[in-house]
Amino acid sequence: MEITKSPGVTPTEEFLAKLCERSFLKLWSYPNPWKYDGKELCDLLVVFENDVLVFFDRESNRLKSTDAKIEVEWPRWRKEVIDKQSKNASGAARYLKAGRGVFLDLEAKIPLPIKISPTARVHKIIVAHGAKEACKRYSGANVTGSLAVAYSPFNDKNFDPPFFVSIDKRDPFHVFDSENLGIVLNELDTISDFIWYLNAKLDAIERYTAITYCGEEDLVAHYLLNYDKKAGRHIIGVGPDFDFVHIREGEYEDFRGTEAYRRRKLANEKSRTWDNLIQMTAENALSGALLGDSDPFSTENPMHYMAKEPRFIRRVISERIEAAIKAFPENDAPTTRNVTLLPSFYDRLGYVFLQLKSDLKDQNLNEYRMIRTKILEIACASAKIKFPRLQKIVGIAIDAPKYAASNSEDFMIMDFSKWNNSIKKSYEKVNEEFKFFKIGKVKKIRASEFPAPHLSEGGVRKIGRNEKCPCGSGKKFKHCHSR
Repeated sequence: MEITKSPGVTPTEEFLAKLCERSFLKLWSYPNPWKYDGKELCDLLVVFENDVLVFFDRESNRLKSTDAKIEVEWPRWRKEVIDKQSKNASGAARYLKAGRGVFLDLEAKIPLPIKISPTARVHKIIVAHGAKEACKRYSGANVTGSLAVAYSPFNDKNFDPPFFVSIDKRDPFHVFDSENLGIVLNELDTISDFIWYLNAKLDAIERYTAITYCGEEDLVAHYLLNYDKKAGRHIIGVGPDFDFVHIREGEYEDFRGTEAYRRRKLANEKSRTWDNLIQMTAENALSGALLGDSDPFSTENPMHYMAKEPRFIRRVISERIEAAIKAFPENDAPTTRNVTLLPSFYDRLGYVFLQLKSDLKDQNLNEYRMIRTKILEIACASAKIKFPRLQKIVGIAIDAPKYAASNSEDFMIMDFSKWNNSIKKSYEKVNEEFKFFKIGKVKKIRASEFPAPHLSEGGVRKIGRNEKCPCGSGKKFKHCHSR
């Protein structure tokens, strides 16, 4: 069935929808969903596993006039754009946790295709527009037009300085604005990277008495440069001996000027092959053109696992795919095949990438697709035999691009929870003809959020624990944030 999504109602909602569709991909991002009573739930909804993002996008022109009295108009602007929307966001969270229906149309006839668990963690996000230029004008000390934010248990109504948003840490929500919305969603532009950031932020809000920062982009910079090697993740804050965290203004501007940042952005652009593959299949799913009987919105769908991969792993995957396509054998044989094992961030998960060239494609397309799918299955099982630690393998099959004017894709997921010696032997026998993963070397890699200079494979190389970290911090690798 074809699924038609709203593009957004206002210009700022359209901008938000485009950003989220690019970052969180088309299957999981839905502008302007509706409640069963015909009222809009939020301006944009993102659902992925047990995390739900509810966005409320609002704009007010109260502060745009150069004649506006900021001390008078600021409280009015804040109440209209932030306070009111935070109450709406809390209402949306309660609605979702109650397990009530979410729909894509006003008449409540087209349900949201993704199931939302009542136990889901709902992230409330306010996108506030209309203060950027006034904020820059207000003080020459402002580096950008971002709103300052504080999370604390204090709620002094008499303390309300312009362009400073005080939020009760006992009921936190996130505030992005015109200045930093694009920055945040471009720096954390996968569903995993973004949710990890939000969860790290919520953990810090709970852990510290108060957190303040001069702009969301400054907090993002702090987060990306603050890696806890014991926890194996980026964090916000410092050690347990502190109860207050303040992120200074200009942290992001300084970060953006570093060589490490430039290398990271350049490497990220090389990872779009993976995104494009997911988006192309998502378009087919939403248009109703996707073949097969699998549910594209299920958490056990290949697209779901592919979308979970964080950005720095997508670099490696994309470069491996591009290298495999380039290295595909050139010959006149009627059938040629090539398989590549791709890594995953997640333990015991892997990907098998199959390229196939066959004369059968031009003779009988349906038979060709069936044969390609069977070959893909054998390749996935052979990968399991070669790498027994793998518990799930996502298979991706395409026509070899070197020989294909147009292309099609087949996907499958093989779960090896019921794998046994009898099944193994049956696939070993079949693989005697194909010899998948019988030859070739296993290449181990280490991927870093901040790639080392002049290296391929997403900036991957083997780094000694006592070497200096390639991010430019000057610290030894074992003491730094690289991973």
